[in-house]
Amino acid sequence: MSEYELRAARPEDIDAVLAFWAEAAEGTSISDDRAGVARLLERDGAALILAEREGALLGTVIAGWDGWRCHLYRLAVHPAARRRGIGTALLDAAHARFTEAGGRRADAMVLEHNELGRSAWQAAGYGREDQWRRWTKPLDAPAP
Repeated sequence: MSEYELRAARPEDIDAVLAFWAEAAEGTSISDDRAGVARLLERDGAALILAEREGALLGTVIAGWDGWRCHLYRLAVHPAARRRGIGTALLDAAHARFTEAGGRRADAMVLEHNELGRSAWQAAGYGREDQWRRWTKPLDAPAP
């Protein structure tokens, strides 16, 4: 038997996922709340992939596919479980999901100061595209 299993998240996992991200993920997002994760699961139940062992979360990745692009978010592995191939297995599952859907290129959101994350993404074959910058606007903010 494998040290861990990969599976799609379910609504009953939401609280555990949020607690896991608070401990293992870098930074926070405007959608890091119960309602945000519930919306993700409702819209695309296979997007949030979990690695777990005996009910304990070891890792996560969100493999978002909008029909046009493949986006990766929240790749996180518990600090005590790192360097065991869990991140690679999560990315392999995300890549398989994207390939099956017809995706041709995946991109990842990586915080600029996250050296560990940048190293992991580079080791996974991802490269930084300096010509791009992320532009955001909270949807509840008035237009300028």
